[in-house]
Amino acid sequence: MSKSKRGPLLLILFAALMAGAGNGISMVAFPWLVLQHNGSAVDASIVAMAGTLPLLASTLIAGTAVDFIGRRRISMIADGLSALSVAAVPLIALAFGVEAVNVVVLATLAAFGSLFDPAGLTARESMLPEAATRAGWSLDHANSVYEAIFNLAYIVGPGIGGLLIATLGGITTMWVTAATFVLSIIAISALRVFQLEGAGKPDRATRPESVWSGIIEGLSFVWRNKVLRTLAFVDLAATGLYMPMESVLFPKYFTDRNEPAHLGWVLMALSLGGLVGALGYAVLSRYTKRRTVMLVALLTLGVAMTVIAFLPPLPLILALCAVVGFVYGPIAPIYNYVMQTRAPQHLRGRVVGVMGSLAYAAGPLGLVLAGPLADTFGLKVTFLALALPMLVLGLAALGLSSLRELDQPVTPDS
Repeated sequence: MSKSKRGPLLLILFAALMAGAGNGISMVAFPWLVLQHNGSAVDASIVAMAGTLPLLASTLIAGTAVDFIGRRRISMIADGLSALSVAAVPLIALAFGVEAVNVVVLATLAAFGSLFDPAGLTARESMLPEAATRAGWSLDHANSVYEAIFNLAYIVGPGIGGLLIATLGGITTMWVTAATFVLSIIAISALRVFQLEGAGKPDRATRPESVWSGIIEGLSFVWRNKVLRTLAFVDLAATGLYMPMESVLFPKYFTDRNEPAHLGWVLMALSLGGLVGALGYAVLSRYTKRRTVMLVALLTLGVAMTVIAFLPPLPLILALCAVVGFVYGPIAPIYNYVMQTRAPQHLRGRVVGVMGSLAYAAGPLGLVLAGPLADTFGLKVTFLALALPMLVLGLAALGLSSLRELDQPVTPDS
């Protein structure tokens, strides 16, 4: 296979790595700058929330923007705006002094940067099928490597961010963060040389008439397609049940025990398990049915979370978290495959945007419920309140006939 045939795929993978690393560094740098400014944990939480709240609405809009403006162009615009949002921090510090970089400024910039992340992500995912075909890769293989690289970026990015802050300082680190987005822009701009099908400006006849009509078209297509509709509900439930464990319950458990290092180990076990699971699916997909992988993942999540609910010794928690991450890792590549093969090319961005927005909606919903439950009834009860429905979800999935379509040959609807 010549480099010219692999070129588009390698460029998309490199762009995903750079954009993911930039976001990973930002996850550390923005809160650090707040704490350095006034030491307020509340203000740090405000900035962190500002970086996540825009994601739900912007993901819905992102799919329509991709199908209207074009995948390559949207990816470059999104990364350009992300670069601008982080470069603005040192620019403001240079122009008005470090004191001007306050919580209001940082929250605004964090929100501005995250607003465009889903558009870049949707654009890159939407270009994968054509790039994989040209490279001679199966779509399962391409999605597996893509998700593994994306996970790697979010594992390595925060570590690099901490190192940069320690050596260069928080303000200067933002220049490096901006550079990662610029490298992503350069990689995607090079796709023009390869004339990748579907990456350029869409045909006028297939573009959505407006943002609202584009969202409706995406929602309608997902609802009419049986397997997409089923996966949307499964993803909504699984994400809502899984995310609070990582984002609320484990932090509370180890904070109450004053064991921050152990929290880091647990989160690392989840992340590394997810990385190995996503990458391992590239091999596993050749020998195992997608439905089997999905069912094993859901059932294992339910069992592992149920055992974790009894808060066993740390070594067992770490082992279970690695297992949870490992079985959860292949889910995203499978979802990507289904979206990319069921949706016709001109609707792909809208479908990816709709499916992605459901995951963003489920996460906050689970977090809102988990916090009050943990404060009122305790961690064990809350863990069980999340684990048992996950177990029921896995058992219910055994009877979902629509999941059998995951392994059937597909011709995208027009």
